[in-house]
Amino acid sequence: MLAHARLLLRLTRLYQTIAPAHLAAASHLANYKSGIVVIHAASGAVATKLKQLAPTLADGFSRKGVECNGVQVKVQARESGTQSRTSEPKPLSSSASRSLSDLRDSLPESPLRTALQTLIERAPHP
Repeated sequence: MLAHARLLLRLTRLYQTIAPAHLAAASHLANYKSGIVVIHAASGAVATKLKQLAPTLADGFSRKGVECNGVQVKVQARESGTQSRTSEPKPLSSSASRSLSDLRDSLPESPLRTALQTLIERAPHP
């Protein structure tokens, strides 16, 4: 397993020198198995360009002494590393609050009236 990890590190360095810089930055070498280099692209557009360059990349690996029968490209976006933020509740303006209260008061007892009441109570006010 350690030997495979070392091989992947070596292949990653080679890939960075063989592939065009803008494509290498938007992709990464993912694996090497049975003479096939597996590359993960960050988008479909990058994958398409890399697939077009696959014979050139395979030849580049072969010239550097790696047994490479082909290059397989897959789309797999990298994780962004940032967590999505939850939105902060927006306060109801006094006119919106009045309008919702008037609407609530004009409705008969119903699930809609209850929902409006809940909205009015839970919404932050300025």
